[in-house]
Amino acid sequence: MPIFRLFLALAAMVIAAPATAYWDYGHRSVATIAWEAVRPETRVQIRSLLRYEALLDTPDCPVRSLEDASVWPDCIKPLGDRFNYASSWHYQNVDICKPFDLKNACKDGNCVSAQIERSARLLADRTVPRRERLQALAFLAHLVGDLSNPMHAGDRGDRGGNDVAANYGLIGGRTNLHSIWDGYLAERAITTPPGGARGLLGGVSAAERTALAGGTVEDWSRQSWAAARDLAYTSLIGDPCGPLPKERPTLTEADVRALIPHVRRQVIVGGLRLARLLDEALVQGKAPGQRERR
Repeated sequence: MPIFRLFLALAAMVIAAPATAYWDYGHRSVATIAWEAVRPETRVQIRSLLRYEALLDTPDCPVRSLEDASVWPDCIKPLGDRFNYASSWHYQNVDICKPFDLKNACKDGNCVSAQIERSARLLADRTVPRRERLQALAFLAHLVGDLSNPMHAGDRGDRGGNDVAANYGLIGGRTNLHSIWDGYLAERAITTPPGGARGLLGGVSAAERTALAGGTVEDWSRQSWAAARDLAYTSLIGDPCGPLPKERPTLTEADVRALIPHVRRQVIVGGLRLARLLDEALVQGKAPGQRERR
């Protein structure tokens, strides 16, 4: 792995390259921020649920911490028929070139925003079997991270940017707009000093944390959808709804530097929003759209 990282660093020259994609490094960072931000009593409830890891019967996909839980929904994908019902839960392809319309993008509830709310409801309900509540914890931790990634919230009919071939500096080949935001750009932003979860949170006041965690899941969907249009597509091709250039577009070092604060912000809001949902579900016994249980 160190040799591979060195090769990528040399290939990219001044643009750092990630060892892992957003689904791992980014999700774990969101989960770590959430762990730092939740109430102490919420941590107690999370640890209590994690003790039932064996009920999941996924030994190759451990769930020993909130960080582990945040990558579990991706780890189980190779298990095929056991969990393939959740394949569409990780994204919602809301057209960035039309007015925001979440209903049509999520008609059957099998999209990231609807499943965030469903997972929160299951987690808040103490009558639900422990295995289902633990799965709900993992899906909630993961899907809030997914929604904070603009390429999981909006696109222009190109599978979340997967069909938009693009270079990350001098790194090309199989790279595309989605992989850049999933991995290269995410790791560059998170590791930019002050790096890591505490580094990201260090410059955010208590009042700002509360504001960033506010709003509804639909509000968060709209914000991330707008970021897909105004940041991801615009930074790469200029007019986010215009024709793709004939030559493979490149996200330059200047583009990356300009995007880093915005990507860091997306990771921060993902962690703070996850913390809020965990506090509400595990301490107050409520989920989005529900009243507190008494």
